[in-house]
Amino acid sequence: MLNIFKKTPKNTNNKKNVVVVGGAGFIGSHLSLGLIKDGFNVHVIDNLVSGKKENIPKEAIFHLCDIRHLKDLRKTFKKIGSVECVFHLAAIPEIELSKENPFKTNETNVTGTEYVLGVSYEAKVKKVIFSSSCAVYGNQGNLPIKETAPLMPMNPYAFHKQIGELYCILYSQSCSLPTVSLRYFNVYGPNQPFKSAYSGAISIFLNQAKNKQPLTITGDGSQTRDFINVQDVVRANIAAMKSNLVGKGEVINIGSGKEYSINDIASIIGSEKKHVQERDEVKKSKADITKAKELLKWEPTITINDGLTELKKFNSL
Repeated sequence: MLNIFKKTPKNTNNKKNVVVVGGAGFIGSHLSLGLIKDGFNVHVIDNLVSGKKENIPKEAIFHLCDIRHLKDLRKTFKKIGSVECVFHLAAIPEIELSKENPFKTNETNVTGTEYVLGVSYEAKVKKVIFSSSCAVYGNQGNLPIKETAPLMPMNPYAFHKQIGELYCILYSQSCSLPTVSLRYFNVYGPNQPFKSAYSGAISIFLNQAKNKQPLTITGDGSQTRDFINVQDVVRANIAAMKSNLVGKGEVINIGSGKEYSINDIASIIGSEKKHVQERDEVKKSKADITKAKELLKWEPTITINDGLTELKKFNSL
C-alpha cells in the first residue's frame, strides 16, 4: 500500500493521539469523553449523518470526514499524525434500512470498515478496536452466549458486523495490525436516541414515559435482553486498548452477563403499559463475559437498577 505517512506532526502537549471514528454518535461521544478524562488527545472522525456535532466533547478535535471516501480518510489520518489507537464505531445501524437498501448500508458498514483498517495499517496505528454487535448471534438456544457460538445473523446489518470482525482478523493475520472486536449487547445510557437501532426498549420506554404515553411492549414482554450501561462499554474499550493480551483479531462479548425481560424493564421504569403485536426478533439474550474478564480484566460495575435510576433523573422522570 502507498505510504503517505512519512512525516508526523509534533505533539505539543505530549499526550498520545487516539481516533474515535463515529465519535459524534451515542457510544462514540461517551467514549471520546472517557478518553479525554484518561489523558488522551482525542480526534473524532464523523460525517454527521446520524451523529450530532453537539455530542462531541469540546476538548476533542473534530474532523468532518466520511469513511466511504478513502482519499479523504487518508488525508485526515495524515493530518492527525501518530495514532496510538483507533476506535471504529461508525456504522449505519438501522436494521430495516439494511434490508431495504443493503447496497447503501454495505458501503458504510463493510467498505468503510475496510478503509478504516487499511488506512490504520498505512498509518502504523498501534491497535484498532472494532465495535461489533451481539446481533451476529441471532437466535441462540443456549445461554449464556459464548463467543464460540455459531453465528446466525438475521439481517444484513448483523452480517455486516460479522464481515467487519473477519476483516479485523485478516488485517491482524496478514498485515500484523493489532485488532480486537467487541460484541456489544444492549447498550443504554444518557443521550441515547430513541429512533435508532441502538434504541431498544429502554430509550423508547423513557421517551414514552416522558411524554406521558403508555410503554409499548411487543408480544407478551417475556423476551429477554442483556443490558449494559454505556459507561461500562467505555471502560471496556479503554481496557481493550491497554491490554497486552489482545490484538490478534479476538472477538469479545461486552455485556452485563445478566438477562432481563422487557416486562422487567417496564416495571423498573414504572408507567402504564400497552402490549402491541409481536415482531420477528431475538427471543433470549445473555452474554458470557468470561473472556472479557480474562483478557481485558474488565467486568461491568453499573447494575440495571442503578443505571435506570440515573437515567430517570437525567430524563426528569
